[in-house]
Amino acid sequence: MQSPAPPWSSWEEWLQSPPGQYVLNWEQTCFDHIVDDVFGFHALQIGLPQINTLRENRMPLHALLVHANDNIDAQPNSVWHYIKGDTAELPFASESIDLIVLPHVLEFATDPHQILREVDRVLRPEGRLVISGFNPASLWGMRQYISRLIGSPYLPRDGQFIGLIRIKDWLQLLNFSLDRGHFGCYKLPLQGQGIARMDFLEPMGNRWWPIFGAVFIVSAIKRHQGIRLVGQVQTSLIPSIAPLSPAAERGNLNRDPLQ
Repeated sequence: MQSPAPPWSSWEEWLQSPPGQYVLNWEQTCFDHIVDDVFGFHALQIGLPQINTLRENRMPLHALLVHANDNIDAQPNSVWHYIKGDTAELPFASESIDLIVLPHVLEFATDPHQILREVDRVLRPEGRLVISGFNPASLWGMRQYISRLIGSPYLPRDGQFIGLIRIKDWLQLLNFSLDRGHFGCYKLPLQGQGIARMDFLEPMGNRWWPIFGAVFIVSAIKRHQGIRLVGQVQTSLIPSIAPLSPAAERGNLNRDPLQ
């Protein structure tokens, strides 16, 4: 006897569902805040065309990289420069991009390490990388783990949760320094419209359990070895994760020895 099919058979279908729209709306607000003060000439979003993570950024060129097999055609009045290519072999010159955004890209990649290596190659020194993903240490992560065991995952089966601590370690190996981040989406992992009636959980989550949000967004800067800083240097250490919301400062990102 076959197990019942999941409620959404693909990532694209899940994004059209009530929880998918909830996540996209929250992330859009956070991306708008993070990219607003990033300057340069070339900004790139990889994947997830359902959201414009660069709409508040003021760089002259915004590009969207989609997979070569995706059926996405450029619109005449689109703000995007559509580029089709492979995330494992980005079609850009080394050190040519000032800002790169990866919205849920690593979770659906067969080799997330290779994507980060390519991002490191094409990003300019002192360029900005912004990543969003689902938090395994959340109610959503717990439901996904349990529902996989019974054959009906909450999120599409081909996705995987990658913890923030692990991503932080990967970035540090590539000589990136994290400068800000935020957790969000504290509503219960429901499938229908009931998720819209739980707005009261957002301020409660931000105040009392900020690090257990279903989604995280983290921003990192590419550091270049050998750069000499001119002028006064701050002696205080920048926190690894500086939350966007003051209420989230209560969160404590202690390292998990199992990661």
